[in-house]
Amino acid sequence: MSNSAPVYPRGHGLLDGKSVVITAAAGTGIGYATARRCAEEGAELLISDVHPRRLDEAADRLAEETGRRPVTRVCDVTDESQVRSLWQTAEGAFEDVDIVVNNAGLGGTASILEMTDEQWDRVIDVTLNGTFRMIRAALQHMAERRRGVIVNNSSILGWRAQKGQAHYAAAKAGVMALTRCAAADAAEFGIRVNAVAPSLAMHPFLAKVTSQELLEELESQEAFGRSAETWEIANVIVFLASDLASYMTGEVVSVSGQHP
Repeated sequence: MSNSAPVYPRGHGLLDGKSVVITAAAGTGIGYATARRCAEEGAELLISDVHPRRLDEAADRLAEETGRRPVTRVCDVTDESQVRSLWQTAEGAFEDVDIVVNNAGLGGTASILEMTDEQWDRVIDVTLNGTFRMIRAALQHMAERRRGVIVNNSSILGWRAQKGQAHYAAAKAGVMALTRCAAADAAEFGIRVNAVAPSLAMHPFLAKVTSQELLEELESQEAFGRSAETWEIANVIVFLASDLASYMTGEVVSVSGQHP
């Protein structure tokens, strides 16, 4: 068993000439890792986030690391008017939007016995409803061109129960079902819709909001004895977004190293 991450991959031009919109791409999580990997694979980027300062910092870092500065747009995916504004910015920046990565999501820990309506509604609105709003806007844009790719970020908790995660697990299971149904609606327009379902991808924000004891327990459940690097999840997103996955739609790809 190895507990060391592999070497960071070089780009292979998988997204040369493509334009990509990524939500929740600021910070240190899967969204930023996906933005970096897309840029390294040749894509033009528009990244969004609800935090203006963090978004600007992410754009600066991407420019430094990849030589490609993304277009940015602040967007709260719970607000339909902001989603529409994001798409206006994307349509102004790119001739066409080829790929959308729906990464925006919100977690938290609370027992159902104590969970408030507000806690439930907030997680559902960001994680599930926000993904729906972005998919709807993307399909309306892409249907006219009869091509495009959408990749959603779900979670293995959409399949597996975990204490204190009812709202998040329900939202992510909803993203899985939404992915399949959106793929069925979009197929006649030549648009692919897929999702990834990561198990555990470590980054500083997760470490900040999760106890060390729980993290160690979750890592012990992984076959490699470690959490995934965020870029390992991003690699699968890039694959699904690329022409290498041209026959895949309506699929939810588990990105995990869990024990059988």
